[in-house]
Amino acid sequence: MTFLDLRTATLGQEHVAHDHGHHQLILATQGATELSIEGQGGRITGSRGCLIPSGRHHDYRGDGRNRTFVLDIPADSLSALRDGDAIERLFDHPRFFGVPPRLNRLAASLMRQLELCPALHSEIAALLLRALYLHLEAEPLSAHLEGLAAPGISERLDLARLDAWIDRHLADEIRVERLAALCALSAGHFHACFRELTGMTPLAYVQRRRLDHARTLVMHSDLSLGHIASLVGFRDQGSFSRAYRRRFAVSPSEGRRGR
Repeated sequence: MTFLDLRTATLGQEHVAHDHGHHQLILATQGATELSIEGQGGRITGSRGCLIPSGRHHDYRGDGRNRTFVLDIPADSLSALRDGDAIERLFDHPRFFGVPPRLNRLAASLMRQLELCPALHSEIAALLLRALYLHLEAEPLSAHLEGLAAPGISERLDLARLDAWIDRHLADEIRVERLAALCALSAGHFHACFRELTGMTPLAYVQRRRLDHARTLVMHSDLSLGHIASLVGFRDQGSFSRAYRRRFAVSPSEGRRGR
């Protein structure tokens, strides 16, 4: 095993049980995996990850549609990292942790980078681990780390599942009632839970997701701006350009010229 061994995986529906002589971080960008550590378990989603200490028996079963980071961390490698001793303490016992949208977006971006540059897996792994540590240190651990049993808002709202549905329907009208139905919640309860989890309203979140996808198309495709606007759900190029400028401080055409 190299310094830090990071890989992407789609965990299948077969049941797997094992243990290993290294710590492990499990972090999904989409889909879900049921995971149990020494008989106590939870669900890995885009809004909930897991830290597995070395030597702890665990088993898991994926949904076959997930995109998952698996980071293997030899305990003796942490001393070479900045804040390595503090990061080591994250693995004092098995734990699940909430993943806010900004960390999920970073993980998705790093996953793309890993797929483009697999030789940089150790460097990308160190960045991911450092980002997780800073996230968990930003506030008291009790605000982020969960025991192995009780799911919270992040379990009632499977953000990765919602993201996947939103991404398939960017060109369509997306209503709060439809998103709430996906979570088997009333629209009012869904709105309150969503805002508590993400810090924004569902429709503001959808708008940001539209624009983030649009930016990728602006920067990495030759599609016309009008076509991009329609693909991500804007009625016309003018409203698309105004929203794009508010989000990124440049117009789509300026962003394309500067790529």
